[in-house]
Amino acid sequence: MPAEHPRDTLVSNLDSRLDLAVARPARASQDRLSSLRAFRHPNFVRFWLGAFVSNVGTWMETIGVGVYVTQSTGRAGWTGTVAALMYLPTLVLGPLAGALADRTDRRKLLAGLTTAQTALAVLLAVLAFTGRLSVPAVAVLAFLAGCVNALVSPVYSSLLAELVPAEDLLSALSLSSAQYNLGRIIGPSLAALAMAAGGLALAFLCNAASFLGVLVSLMLVRLPPRAEHDGTTHLWAEIVTGFRVAREDAGIRTALLLTCLVSVLVAPFIALIPVYAITIFGHGAAGTSLLATAQGVGAIAAAMLTGTLADRWGRRRLVSRMTLGLGLLAMAYWLVPRFWMAVVLLALLGGAYLSTLTGVNATCMSRVSRLLQARVSSLYTMVLGVGYALGLLALSWLGDHLGLRLTMATAAALLVVTVAWMRRRGTLARLDGPAHFLGREQVTFAVPTLAGPATVKEVPGVRETVAG
Repeated sequence: MPAEHPRDTLVSNLDSRLDLAVARPARASQDRLSSLRAFRHPNFVRFWLGAFVSNVGTWMETIGVGVYVTQSTGRAGWTGTVAALMYLPTLVLGPLAGALADRTDRRKLLAGLTTAQTALAVLLAVLAFTGRLSVPAVAVLAFLAGCVNALVSPVYSSLLAELVPAEDLLSALSLSSAQYNLGRIIGPSLAALAMAAGGLALAFLCNAASFLGVLVSLMLVRLPPRAEHDGTTHLWAEIVTGFRVAREDAGIRTALLLTCLVSVLVAPFIALIPVYAITIFGHGAAGTSLLATAQGVGAIAAAMLTGTLADRWGRRRLVSRMTLGLGLLAMAYWLVPRFWMAVVLLALLGGAYLSTLTGVNATCMSRVSRLLQARVSSLYTMVLGVGYALGLLALSWLGDHLGLRLTMATAAALLVVTVAWMRRRGTLARLDGPAHFLGREQVTFAVPTLAGPATVKEVPGVRETVAG
């Protein structure tokens, strides 16, 4: 891009195109509620509202499926297996989705995938209405839904980056998590009402209708022109490029390692909420809904504070402290003797979980250019999804034999010990290190940032590069 002042253009490009964190102290001091900054952008608000409507329906279906499988089998292993089937496809489809999102129209791609989600939700509702619902049928539909969801997640995350400027990305991710968890509050309550009024079928039908929220919002948002893909790089080469960037960037490697630890050792608590409420405390669908709602309340509170805490502590300290707190809260949650204690601790656990993953995801996405964000986000989604699925399978079946409380509390303790060891060795300092973008050709510039000097390199398949 032509420029009259190469030095000024270089700094501008690195700030807006490569999303590097350049200090803006005056703006930060004027905007104390930094977690809410993304709401200043109308496109983001429209997209946020559409996703919220959809997530209310998603949580209605999630609660319904969890209650059905738990009551039908009485085993944590089966509940965990059905939930895990929704995340295993990310191992293969996650990186593919990231590469597709970086080379196609993300809005059209998300619209097509949302249509597929609607069709699967309608099929589940039909099976329930006709009395043909079974655990194997639910498992198959969960796997198919997981295949679609694996493609949706990186497209959704990268589309958020197009709706807000770089400095508001953490706010957008936090508020996106907030609406997801607001759906967790409203959805379970509506699910309990729907199941009481019309059974599982009504809850599943509400989910199918809720996808209209996303489709309508996609028609209303206005996106900036995308940089033209050069068309010379094969899809597989672009997938490999995403892996290379993650491998060579120490900050992204560390963030993905933390994601893996959290997803394997703690995250399975989400799918095991029905088991905890029904088999351990003797509560039914109402107890399950209450626990899920408590997690959502905590997550929303955390979403309102995460951006502000990141501004005050820095992203590395936020991630480090929240990950340690997450492990300690998970230990307490699984060992408390009273149901009301579990409700309170799950609210705190939900908040720590959201802050941890939001900080990690923002770290990954902020270290690469917009044209690589979908690929890096897909790797984050892949690690989170596969780790969650494998941890859920292992811990749920192990919990059936050794005791669910002891198994899950031990896993949480392992997370605390591992993160404490990483902090002592200084491994987490890499989250604040300089960003590196790798490819076949290299153009290097030294630019001062909050994290130190940044090294910028041209990536194959990306036409939009910085030239001095």
